Amino acid sequence: MRLRLFNILMFCASLGASAQSGSDAYEFLSVPVSAHSAALGGQNVSILDDDVTLVFDNPSLLSNVSDKMLSLDYTSYISSSRKLATAFSKTINERASWAIGAQVLSYGSMTETDAEGNELGEFSAKDIDVQGTFAYMLSDYWSGGVSAKVLTSSYADYSSVALGVDLGLNYCDEANGVSVSLVAQNLGGQVDPLYETHESLPFNLTFGFSKSLSNAPLRLSFTFDDITNRDSNKFIRHLIMGVDILPSRNSWIALGYNFRRANEMKLADGSHGAGFSLGAGINIKKVKIGAAWGKYHVAASSLVLNASIAL
Repeated sequence: MRLRLFNILMFCASLGASAQSGSDAYEFLSVPVSAHSAALGGQNVSILDDDVTLVFDNPSLLSNVSDKMLSLDYTSYISSSRKLATAFSKTINERASWAIGAQVLSYGSMTETDAEGNELGEFSAKDIDVQGTFAYMLSDYWSGGVSAKVLTSSYADYSSVALGVDLGLNYCDEANGVSVSLVAQNLGGQVDPLYETHESLPFNLTFGFSKSLSNAPLRLSFTFDDITNRDSNKFIRHLIMGVDILPSRNSWIALGYNFRRANEMKLADGSHGAGFSLGAGINIKKVKIGAAWGKYHVAASSLVLNASIAL
């Protein structure tokens, strides 16, 4: 039992080392679900699109999503690790909407060894988030949203459960192409720890600003991520910049740069593309498809794929 516990704790430590902050449980929540958000630097809380996957970044953006939108989403992560996600939206009336969603990050099977390196077998590990979202148009310009989450981790014989809440607020001036958001993610904590110590959730306070240009098919986004984290005291390390090229109302091409990720994943022989991201999407009648590339770990690049349909 002690050897298995040692393997599990070492695995958890490796997950923490691969995440940006590495100090909390459930760091898998920082891996984007939305291909559009991933293309704009891996985090965006202010773009206004008919895209239900954006509720994983900001629950108040649900107010812009059509009735009965269903998304199926896939993200390649490290080695054999894969994230699968889904979300479904439903409008209640002209001002209110709700959605349900889930994401599962499976780390595959890993070899269990003793202190001498002898193989004892294999164990599997996965993290799960199941959530419900409610959004309401507070006025013609303001919308608010809340997501309630049930989080679980299962590493071999060990498991944990946590409850979390996301709160989002968005201001939209459509006439001038301006969108401003403030989001507090992962408020809450563990109710059943993995081992003996209750770990905190990866709290993230994010501010975002997006502006569509009137004389060009471009939309600029500036996101200030994890702004309460005092460990990143340099202003630039909180900044994520993104630009959307909008050839038509039914397509987008996006580029992004995440300063913090570029700094934290820098290697002695270069960054190997860390910090940069890109992607594209297209709408074909009731179907929306999006894809994005980025790096969330020094060992591998990630591909995020979204497919949505209006039912």
